[in-house]
Order: sequence, then C-alpha cells, then structure tokens
Amino acid sequence: MGLRYYSTLTQVIIVGFVCFLCPGMFNAVNGMGGGGQLDPKAGNNANTALYSTFVVFGVLGGAIVNLGGVRWTIFGSGFTYALYSASYIYLNHKADGSFTIAAGALLGVGAGILWAAQGMIMVSYPREEEKGRYIAIFWIIFNLGGMLGGILPFAINYNSSSGSNSDGVYIGFVVLECLGACLGLALAPPSKVTRDDGSSVVLVKYTNVGREAIEIIKLFINPLMLALLPMCFTSNFFYTYQFDHINGALFNIRTRGFNNMLYWGFQMLGSYLISLVLDSTRFVRKTRGYIAFAVVFVVFNAIWGGSLALHNKYPDGLELQDRLDFKETKRASGPIILYLLCGIGDALYQSFAYWIIGALSNDNQLLARYIGFYKGMQSFGAAIAWQLAAKEVSVGHQLIANWVLFGISIPSMLYVIWRIKEHSEDISAKHDDADSYQEKAIHQDGIAA
Repeated sequence: MGLRYYSTLTQVIIVGFVCFLCPGMFNAVNGMGGGGQLDPKAGNNANTALYSTFVVFGVLGGAIVNLGGVRWTIFGSGFTYALYSASYIYLNHKADGSFTIAAGALLGVGAGILWAAQGMIMVSYPREEEKGRYIAIFWIIFNLGGMLGGILPFAINYNSSSGSNSDGVYIGFVVLECLGACLGLALAPPSKVTRDDGSSVVLVKYTNVGREAIEIIKLFINPLMLALLPMCFTSNFFYTYQFDHINGALFNIRTRGFNNMLYWGFQMLGSYLISLVLDSTRFVRKTRGYIAFAVVFVVFNAIWGGSLALHNKYPDGLELQDRLDFKETKRASGPIILYLLCGIGDALYQSFAYWIIGALSNDNQLLARYIGFYKGMQSFGAAIAWQLAAKEVSVGHQLIANWVLFGISIPSMLYVIWRIKEHSEDISAKHDDADSYQEKAIHQDGIAA
C-alpha cells in the first residue's frame, strides 16, 4: 500500500524535503565555517544578525503559522535562504559584508517562521507512540541535505588552493533553495490530514491576532517553558565553536566540505538511534526520557572533552598552508572523528528536545507556539555565540562557555522529564470552552494549526 497524500507520514516527508533544500543547504554553507570564506568575520556577523531576528520571529513564528497557514508561510520563508546564499556571491566580488549581514537578518525572519511550521507538523501530526520515529524520519531527510550539500563544495573545491568557496558553489545552493521554497506549496492543509487510524491531526479552531498575542505572552510565564530555557539556549550555541574553531580553523577548503558530509551524514545515524529509545515499547514514557537524557549526557561530555584535548594541541588553529587534509590520515583522522561525533551529538540533542516538547501536548496550536518559543530562545543563544566569535573572544573561553552551559541545562531537562505524563492531555478542548472559541472543521489552509 502506497503513501496517502493526506497521511501524516507523507506530510512529514514533504516538510523534510523542504528543509533538505532550504535549511539543509544553509547548514552546508554554514558548516564550512565563516560561510565558506577564508575570513569568517562577515559570516559571523551575518549569523549574529540572523539569530537576533530569529529570536523575535522564532517566538512569533507559531502565531504567524497559526494565522497564515503552513503552505504559504513556508513558501515565503524558503526564499530568504536563497537570498542569504546569493549574498556570498556579492561578498566574493565586492569584499563587502553589509549585504550578507542584511540577508542574514532577513533570513532570521524567514527561518523563525519556517521552523515553527516544520516543528508543528513534526511533533503534532504523529500519534504519541510514533513521535520519536517521525522526528527521526524528518531529521534523516533534512540532514541528507546538509550531507549532499557538502559534496558540492568538496567537488568544486577539490583542486582549489583558495580558502573560500567559488561562485559556482553558492549558485548551486541558490537554485536548490528556490526549489525548496516552492515545494512548500505541496503541503496539504492540516485540516485535511488524517492519521492511519482515521483520526484527524487537528480539530481546527478559529484564532486571531489578539488571541495569539495573549498566548505568546503566556509562554513566558509557563513554568515548563521557563524550565526549558537553558536547554533551548544551549541547543545551537555550540555550532559556532564546532563550525568555526574545529572545521573552519583546522582544515583546508576541500576537507571542510568533506567534513560537512560526515557531520550531517552522521546526524542521520544519531537521530535514528535515539528514536529507537524514544519510541521503545519496553519502557514507560518517563523512563525513555531518562535513558535518552543519559545518552545525550555521555556523548556531549565526550565531545567537549575531545574538543579540549584538540584545543590544547592547536590553541591558535592552523595557518592556511598548514591546515589538515583528509588524505593526511595520521594528522587528520582524530579531528575528523571528533567532528563527526559533534554531528551525532547535535542530532541526539535536537531530536531529544523535540521529543520533550512533543510529549507536553498533542494540541497543534499550542505545539506551534512551544516550537516557536524553543527556536526563538535557541536563536538567542546562537546570536550570542556568533557575536562572541565575531568579537574574537578567545577560543578557550568559548569552549568553556559551551561546556558550562550544557551543565546548567541538565537539572532543568531532568525536571521537565520528571513532569512528563504517560499520555499527553489534549488540552485544546479544555481551554476552548473557557475561551469561547467555536471548533469547526475548516477545509482550507487559512487557519493552519
């Protein structure tokens, strides 16, 4: 039996390929350190601008998706990724980072909205016992984009002695990201999507700007959201260190592309492995959460321990002519293994975070706001991390900051896992009577979730 267009799996696959082509290609560019440039300053400042606007539009993203619908919000947001990649062509020729920084700020707007829509689809469409598997399916497709995106600069730059990507690399990314934006229109309206047991993924409710504004304010006084703040803040903070100070500072341009293939490729493995824990029928939900937490704890401490050893060996990075090449197995194998372990760790952390949020409710509108809050606070941390790099804060201090922040996030993650129930309450019905909102089955893509 083939995939139904209106099935939850089909919709998660479609949004996975949207992210394969848009954020996936962005990750391929960003993962090379400094946007694939020899001088990372413009890329670091662009990322600061990106995540600064992402903070605002990540939090607002759930409301925007609830009001505007998943298809058109994803469609419009996808083109901001193409503009960002195109800005590096200008940078190559003009050596002026102002356009790249402005494009980064606009991308923060688009990314905040796109990820809120994506997260709502991924964690609210599946049944409770399928959420880990659906997160893994999405994460595998999405990171396939980053992995294949690593092939493009690796192949084009294979014989290059330059420290920056050529125009052809960025042009390829622009074309793919435009295709991804258009693919957003292939998504079905949530009101028409049904699970395999015949249940609808959403009992669509009327919403408006006033209600969404109130619900966003409530996020900042919600005890569970406040408890998740350290986890959210930390979840992208480490990208700066891994991309700039491991991949960008130690390897030549073609090996940075090669490493990208490994980093995003091993993310697919990480997301699959943790899904086996998160959806296991051998343990109750809370126990699964504790086991997954233990895995994340061990892997991340191994990553930062290895990063400390690597930093002590190369405290100031390497000059261009001395940088590591993947063919130099004796010199390069250890740092490359550490970098692919960073990819596995990222997938474990992100999949676990989405699973925790998805375990708090089955309500589409509420989960869209929760995901928006997660992405907004995640971007707040990332903006600070990229600015620390742009201000040339010592690499050692950045490493310490990453390890300390991970430690701070541990107690709050354990607290939220402790609060997880075996079955999420469908709180929408409980709140709708009190708020006097009439529930209707609306077969259009205007009220998305």
